[in-house]
Amino acid sequence: MTVLDTRALNRATLARQLLLDHADMPALDAVAHLCGMQAQEPQEPFVGLWSRLRGFTPEALSTLLTGRGVVRTHLMRRTIHLVTAEDALAWRARHDTMLRQRVLGVFRREFERVDLDELAAAGRAVMADGEPRSTAELARALTERWPTPGTRALGEGLVSLVPMAQLPPRGLWRTKAAVRNALLSAWLGREIDPPSSDESDPVGQTLLRRYLAAFGPAASADLRAWCGLAGLPAAVAALRQELVSFRDERGRELLDLPDAPRPDPDTPAPVRFLPAFDNAILGYHDRTRIIDDAHRGLSVTGARFVLVDGRVEATWTVEADTVVVTPLRGFSRTERTSVAEQAQELASFLTDGESHHLRIAEPDS
Repeated sequence: MTVLDTRALNRATLARQLLLDHADMPALDAVAHLCGMQAQEPQEPFVGLWSRLRGFTPEALSTLLTGRGVVRTHLMRRTIHLVTAEDALAWRARHDTMLRQRVLGVFRREFERVDLDELAAAGRAVMADGEPRSTAELARALTERWPTPGTRALGEGLVSLVPMAQLPPRGLWRTKAAVRNALLSAWLGREIDPPSSDESDPVGQTLLRRYLAAFGPAASADLRAWCGLAGLPAAVAALRQELVSFRDERGRELLDLPDAPRPDPDTPAPVRFLPAFDNAILGYHDRTRIIDDAHRGLSVTGARFVLVDGRVEATWTVEADTVVVTPLRGFSRTERTSVAEQAQELASFLTDGESHHLRIAEPDS
C-alpha cells in the first residue's frame, strides 16, 4: 500500500480545501464543496472564502444568508456551521443522535430527570408560532415546566435537540447581531429529510464521499473528528470497493476517492490567511499534515492562522484596521515579503479598501 508522507498529505489537503490556488466558483458552490464552514464567530467565513475564491465579495455571502441559500445551524461536532440549505435539510437527521449525546455530555446532571423527547416537543410547540426567539427567550418559555436545569442548559439543549436556524442579520458582513432562532424547516420552507432505515447508511455514504472530496485522503478517525459521528462504519463498508487506500507515515489506513487531486508534494503553496476555527485545521484527528503538534492547542482557542508553504507558521489579529501577524518561527526575506503582501490585501478586504496597514511582530518565543 502506497505511503503518503506529511508533505504529500499537506498538498492534497490544500488542493481539496481550495487553498492551493484561488478557485473560480460561486460562494454557494464553495460552501457546498467544503461541506460547510464552522461559523460560531459570525464574520470568520468571509475570510475563509476570501482566502479560497477569486474575486469573492462579502455581499455574495450576505445575499446567500438573507436569500436562504445558506444557513447557520448546529451540526457537525455540535458547533455552529454555515452550510447550504440543501445540506442542512439532508444531513440534520443523521446528526440527531450525536447532538443529543453531546448535550448530555455537557449537561448530564442538569437533564438527569428530563425526558429529552418531551423537552424537544415542547420546544417545537413554542417555536411553532413562527416568532424568532433568542436562546434565552426560548428557555424562559419552558422554565416553569422544567425549572431544575436552568436557563443556560435549557437554551443550549433546545437549540441542539430541535433543528434551528440562526437568522440574519447575525452572520451578515460587518454586522453585529444577537442570535435569533427559528425552526430550520420553517426558515427554509421544507421539512428536514427523515432518518433513513437503510442499514447501509446512505446519508453517511454521502457524508463520506463529500468529506473525502474536501479533506482526503483521511483516516476513519479524521472523519469522526470532523463530523462528530461514530466513524460511519456502515457507510465505509458500503463504499470501500469504490475507494482507494493509502498509509500515512504512522501506518494508519487512509481512504480516498480514486480520482481526487493528490498534487506533487513539491507543488508551490502560496501564503494563505485562515479564519478562526477553519475546518482545514479542525477537520482532522491527526492535524500534523498542516499544523505542528506543538501549536495544536492554538487551533481550539480561536487563533487565526497564516499558512506559509502550506503549514501553520503564524497567527494574525486585527488592531485598529491593521493586520498584525505574529510568526511562530523566523521568516526568510522571501516569506516575510509574501506574508506582508497578503496581509495588506486582507486589511483592504476587511476595511472595504480603506486600509492596507500591516505589522509583523516578533516571533513568539
